[in-house]
Amino acid sequence: MAGGFEMVLACDLVVAANNAMFGLPEVKRGLVAGSGGLLRLPRQLPYHIAMEIILTGDMLPAPRAHQYGLINVLADPGQALAEAIKLAQRICENGPLAVQTSKSVVNQGGDFAADEMFDLQRPLIHHIFMSDDAKEGATAFAQKRKPVWQGK
Repeated sequence: MAGGFEMVLACDLVVAANNAMFGLPEVKRGLVAGSGGLLRLPRQLPYHIAMEIILTGDMLPAPRAHQYGLINVLADPGQALAEAIKLAQRICENGPLAVQTSKSVVNQGGDFAADEMFDLQRPLIHHIFMSDDAKEGATAFAQKRKPVWQGK
């Protein structure tokens, strides 16, 4: 709730127990969710749903949050950490430069105008196509084996 939920809204990925509750109850106390909740929630949920949570201060159950795409993985109670580790392992199987660059482009690209986005993206990703990891990825695919990433 409150600041904890605002921290969730700042995360790239969310794993939560299926009995978890999220919310911004500040209005029930005559306050506002000024640590990111008012700014991030309407960008991550449909507008009307975000406004319901913000203006009522009511709780958002994890299954409903998952339904709206706010939670990546719902876990049984007590299993959120194990599920988060599984998700992290899936990410770690990928090329580290590609993962890092993909996240960077997503973070920066939100401000790109539609008519400029590909031109602005190009210099951010060019190095990936020349990397040793890209060559290794293609070679491993052709040889039907797992790639061995070097991070360069």
